[in-house]
Amino acid sequence: MVQKKILVVDDEPDIVESIKAVLEREGYSVVTAGNGTEALKKLEKHKVDIALIDFFMPDMSGRQLIEEMRKNPRTAGIKIAMVTVAQIPKGGQKTLKKMRVADYIKKPLELKDFVKRVKALA
Repeated sequence: MVQKKILVVDDEPDIVESIKAVLEREGYSVVTAGNGTEALKKLEKHKVDIALIDFFMPDMSGRQLIEEMRKNPRTAGIKIAMVTVAQIPKGGQKTLKKMRVADYIKKPLELKDFVKRVKALA
């Protein structure tokens, strides 16, 4: 099986490191970014299969990052999960579907459920 590469984008370093450790233990290759601008730069260098994106970040929100990714033919097809503390209402979830966000994972993460949902994306 080919190792899947996952981009983790979150402005909280502890969360990034925790998610990275969990995913690497599961056999994924992980690229990390602390904000949307950094994520776009990493996407120029790395071909990823999945992006796990925090919603609330300084400089560029998760939504803005997803919009930029969807505009670029090179990143438009990446499977995306929003990973956030935000309680997204039904209307917001419809917007995420229109943006082709495959999953919405609520923080704090329950590890078994989180891993199961990432595997479903892969």
